[in-house]
Amino acid sequence: MFVEVHLSSQGRLVIPASLRKSLGFEPGDILIAHLEEGRLILEKQETIKRRLKARFSQLPKDMSLADELVAERREETNREETA
Repeated sequence: MFVEVHLSSQGRLVIPASLRKSLGFEPGDILIAHLEEGRLILEKQETIKRRLKARFSQLPKDMSLADELVAERREETNREETA
């Protein structure tokens, strides 16, 4: 679906009703904006959360990614100090 959207002088966009309806956007929704390969992407916060949960669902429940990252950083620091 392609819909023309105009940028106001104050930088505001109005998302046409047809797009809002097809995307499930409701008044008061929190949208997260980010750039991807020169494109503006708007996503509902809940959509991002679902995608991240699905991505990491195979990890053991008792695994802490933060602890894993800290351990990796410590190992890296130790290697640099001994080099």
